[in-house]
Amino acid sequence: MTFNDIIGQDEVKEHLHRLLRENKLPHALMFCGPRGAGKLPLALAFAQMLLCQHPTDEGACGTCTDCRMSHLWAHPDLHFSFPVYKGKSSDKPISEDFLKEWREQISRSPYFDTEDWLEDIGAENQQVVIYVQESDNLQRKLALKSSQGGRKVVVIWLPERMNEQTGNKLLKLIEEPPVGTHFLLVSQEPDLVLGTIQSRVQRINVPALGEDVICKALMERHAMPQDDAQRLAHIAQGNYTEALKRMQQSSEQKQFFDLFTQLMRDSYARRIKNMYAWALAASELGRERQKRMLQYFQGQLRENFIYNFHQPQISFLGREEESFSTRFAPFINERNVVGIMNELSDAERDISQNVSARMVFFDLALKMIILLKS
Repeated sequence: MTFNDIIGQDEVKEHLHRLLRENKLPHALMFCGPRGAGKLPLALAFAQMLLCQHPTDEGACGTCTDCRMSHLWAHPDLHFSFPVYKGKSSDKPISEDFLKEWREQISRSPYFDTEDWLEDIGAENQQVVIYVQESDNLQRKLALKSSQGGRKVVVIWLPERMNEQTGNKLLKLIEEPPVGTHFLLVSQEPDLVLGTIQSRVQRINVPALGEDVICKALMERHAMPQDDAQRLAHIAQGNYTEALKRMQQSSEQKQFFDLFTQLMRDSYARRIKNMYAWALAASELGRERQKRMLQYFQGQLRENFIYNFHQPQISFLGREEESFSTRFAPFINERNVVGIMNELSDAERDISQNVSARMVFFDLALKMIILLKS
């Protein structure tokens, strides 16, 4: 992977080049920014550049031995650390246990998010964490000499998922790393990273991508017609990962849309039997998927409320969603929008606390009857 494989972010790329050219590269960087801006792709491309024997202005040369190994994400001096969960096989998991899934994901596309990763490793109903044994494993790896006689690079994805014990152990490594070792942290929520780690890394701010940048990438890389690319880039709101997901028309998003429309139609018509069937269907989804569904519902509620103002520049609906909103939006107004949003938020909270999903969703459907009539 080279910088040419990453859309936009020219200023960040130039800053990274300058750090190398002027020999001012710190031993620890933390890439921060909104979702889908390209933080992980930038870290991966820079890691390959650091390991490359003959880096160019575009990044890694792509032809030397190190580059060929890095391209397969199997370079012996490139180490990864990322959140995992306690599966049936181990109560002390480390990143190495999921390295096959990790390499497959970044080989498919480095533009992915936590939801994609949970699905990849079958952890939809689990909490993913960077456990304390991860720091012990990294210490053992980095104590060894570089296999190629050059740098060693550690990419840590989502360091905010470390607990305090893990963070304190890794802090010692980051403070005094072995010679030639570089840490590249990629954080979604940098304020949640242990404060002592924050103070010992140089922060690289990665801004959201512009609509024109996403639109151009969709047209050039995925042969999308300009009108469709512009609409999708607008909906993505600077998140290229979201644009790719919507482009692929994920079955999950279609399922959420169908559940949303079914709930609103049956509740408005007071079809109690259908509402109970809806609650049963929603209760069969995994807990993490149920939470994502409720978040999607909240997003749709916001979009339908805003749709009434006829300001397309602040509306982010897909074609099918907009078609439904032309008829549904008038029922979302100042009298009920806050109440409905609160009910959806409360339902998400209850699902997170393991309240019976069937009870939560049927109760939500019943409350929609009153609120939609307001």
